[in-house]
Amino acid sequence: MNKILVFGHQSPDTDAITSAITFSHLQNELGKETEAVALGETTDETNYALNYFGVTAPRVITTAAEETQEVMLVDHNESQQSVPDIDKVKILAVVDHHRIANFQTANPLFYRAEPVGCTNTIIFKLFKENNVDIPKHIAGLMLSAIISDTLLLKSPTCTKEDENVAEELAKLAGVELEAYGKALLKAGTDTSSKNADMILNDDAKNFPMGNLTVRIGQVNVVDVDEILVRKQELLEEMASQSDANAIDLFILLVTDVLNSDSIAIVYGDEQAEVSKAFNKEITDATMVLKGVVSRKKQVVPPLTAQFK
Repeated sequence: MNKILVFGHQSPDTDAITSAITFSHLQNELGKETEAVALGETTDETNYALNYFGVTAPRVITTAAEETQEVMLVDHNESQQSVPDIDKVKILAVVDHHRIANFQTANPLFYRAEPVGCTNTIIFKLFKENNVDIPKHIAGLMLSAIISDTLLLKSPTCTKEDENVAEELAKLAGVELEAYGKALLKAGTDTSSKNADMILNDDAKNFPMGNLTVRIGQVNVVDVDEILVRKQELLEEMASQSDANAIDLFILLVTDVLNSDSIAIVYGDEQAEVSKAFNKEITDATMVLKGVVSRKKQVVPPLTAQFK
């Protein structure tokens, strides 16, 4: 019997990669035969966490049906964010903290979705509920995901539950939460060696909104100017990828992790509607978003409402 594959979304961030690893570990402890895999290469931030806790990055797959009949999804549920042949395999389980959209199955499944800041917060609870011990390296990866997804517990997506879990995981992982968190976030902010495609797509997702396909990427930095000086290059790459992939609107959220603000670079014919969604002016394809750090909670909802 083939292994059950466990994976997060395309263009995987730290939560997508680590939740595949941690949930796979839990399932194996419960008697299943699973393997954590990835739908894209790991980012610098994720690599920092993996290296710190001595864990090998999952292998990357482009299809699932060629090697298994059964999969488990973490940190996503929408089909356009998953493996391309998701319709050809049986989904046994989903653990997620995002909206539920474009999702249906032919068979019953385990589905756990909660409005918390990170998928690994839910997976932590599943370990506890099943009385499975959390090893140091698994605790470290869970903690890294919570830090990443909540910007060290400062994002509006962060809940008291995320905070409590992070504190407990820091003890299990043997790290000081604030110091490790800052080092992790800093590791993911160096863009000097990245080309335009990497900046746009290392952490990007497609969202159907009305009749449109909207792609929203996010890059965390400590100095937004290092991205803004490359705006023309990024807009040209956005144009090329939009034409090639039928993207109607492409937005890059440039997030200052120190000040918890963002600048949005916007490409597409719907800029007027984007401006209305946020009640902000777009000047030279750029929009200032004070206090905005969360794609999931502060960017996707107003856009979805605008394009409904």
